[in-house]
Amino acid sequence: MSNHLSGSEIRQRFLDFFAARNHKILPSASLVPEDPTVLLTIAGMLPFKPIFLGQKTPEFPRATTSQKCIRTNDIENVGRTARHHTFFEMLGNFSFGDYFKEQAIAWAWELSTEVFNLPPERLVVSVFKEDEEAFAIWRDKIGIPAHRIQKMGEADNFWVSGPTGPCGPCSEIYYDFHPELGDKTIDLEDDSRFIEFYNLVFMQYNRDADGNLTPLANKNIDTGMGLERMAQILQKVANNYETDLIFPIVAEAARLAAIDYQKADEKTKVSLKVIGDHVRSVVHMIADGISASNTDRGYVLRRLIRRVVRHGRLIGIEGQFITKVAEIAIALSESVYGNVRERETVIKAELEREEARFLETLERGEKLLESILEKEKSQISGVDAFTLYDTYGFPLELTQEIAEEQGLSVDTAGFEQEMKKQQQRSKAAHETIDLTVQGSLDKLAEHIHPTEFLGYTDLQATATVTAVLVAGKTVESAAAGTEVQVVLDKTPFYAESGGQIGDKGYLTGDNLLIRVEDVQKESGIFIHFGRIERGIVTTGDTINAQIDRSCRRRAQANHTATHLLQSALKKLVDGGISQAGSLVSFERLRFDFNCPRSLTSSELQQVEEQINNWIAEAHE
Repeated sequence: MSNHLSGSEIRQRFLDFFAARNHKILPSASLVPEDPTVLLTIAGMLPFKPIFLGQKTPEFPRATTSQKCIRTNDIENVGRTARHHTFFEMLGNFSFGDYFKEQAIAWAWELSTEVFNLPPERLVVSVFKEDEEAFAIWRDKIGIPAHRIQKMGEADNFWVSGPTGPCGPCSEIYYDFHPELGDKTIDLEDDSRFIEFYNLVFMQYNRDADGNLTPLANKNIDTGMGLERMAQILQKVANNYETDLIFPIVAEAARLAAIDYQKADEKTKVSLKVIGDHVRSVVHMIADGISASNTDRGYVLRRLIRRVVRHGRLIGIEGQFITKVAEIAIALSESVYGNVRERETVIKAELEREEARFLETLERGEKLLESILEKEKSQISGVDAFTLYDTYGFPLELTQEIAEEQGLSVDTAGFEQEMKKQQQRSKAAHETIDLTVQGSLDKLAEHIHPTEFLGYTDLQATATVTAVLVAGKTVESAAAGTEVQVVLDKTPFYAESGGQIGDKGYLTGDNLLIRVEDVQKESGIFIHFGRIERGIVTTGDTINAQIDRSCRRRAQANHTATHLLQSALKKLVDGGISQAGSLVSFERLRFDFNCPRSLTSSELQQVEEQINNWIAEAHE
């Protein structure tokens, strides 16, 4: 076998092998996919999905990439098994209607046995049980004994890119760590013996929403070799976390906790591995423009950061530490993914902010959770889990994790019931609070004039605080940690209106920092909803109001895009199309319209091209 190739060398040898066979080396796509049906880039083929569907013409018939990916469906297994990750790199070679099964199989074998020098007697392959063609190629052309070619079912060897889209049978190559056990009873489910490191997808079909398979116009090849898995094999280590791709992060976490990794118990090693894995994820997610939030991919980021922080606490790391391990992750990947170093300041600021916020949450909630764990014998009640969530900011998953470590379960059905009750209370309270805010404003009407909106020309402004409200009731002042509604005499903040959400940003003054998360408008008066991060705000204060320019810019782009979308639909689909609602947020837009039929794939493609052409024309 090869002499302990580094992760970087494995990646380069893979790309060079296919480049020498007329594959164009393409850079990794962002973790934020263009495909709206997927939250994060989960596979190396995802950037090529429009090509595989025939919606886009490829610039090259063959390509090869090292694609960064995130998957969280196996998050509970991270650190507990040898090879589950949230972040991983998928090495891939792709054919867009060019070569097919025989060539893909031949090259995969050549790469595995002649470039990476894996002994053929240690390799086992699997094929889809109905794919006799692939079985014959492996047996007759490559020369693998029939008993080392395993036929497997649809769950294992029929690859899909999602609920709909391109799909087809696949063939996988496994490495055998224990050939001395013989090959009479090969069980590829035994992951202590076998590791799947290369998957060849023979993309022949498109699956529609009803599950029907239609042959693709062009047969395509999509392969994926797990970089971390190949590194484990070639570097002869016990698991992926001990490869040079991840272990330096693990070692830094161990150093910060004053732990010797090799002498650590299994529970401590799991925590160190979780940190090693998740830190890679969050660094690349933030580098690709994701910020922590309570929805969609922002929630995935927040959850991963919080798991890092909590596992740091479990192994005895005191205070904030996440940027120290993030620095190692940045150093390990900057030569391939330059944006991690370019956005280092942004990455560290986001991590510091989230870590500080969560440490406060942990300190407040851990004492309550300890007392709950002491009194419960088998299950944490839904009421207690919801109290931890609602009052102390403990996500349900975190309560479940901690409970599981103590051998307890959580009444999730009870939690959901409490959540529904809270949503009903919130709905009623929202109406009441609106009225209370309005009532309070009415009482102050002689002091408060409609807010002067400056946001069309100014992104920041010096303003006077004309009212401070807490839970809808006016107060003279409010201090750090309080959720407040602030009224100003003038503001650059856009208030939610016409489907577009309100601006985010900050109100600052002498030792004052209020993070504004929403702005609403009542009778011409703008109400800034936020949380006081630092200091005290008092009626009459002079403050600086500054919107988040990045959020505003994205909202502007999405707002413009709704108009372009309506125009394109009218022009290309049906002149009678009319708007039936919309949402314009920082992350996305939603445009509701009336149309007597559904759009075809071709029409969607034409609409997309028309809008992009208009954008490229850069009209004033």
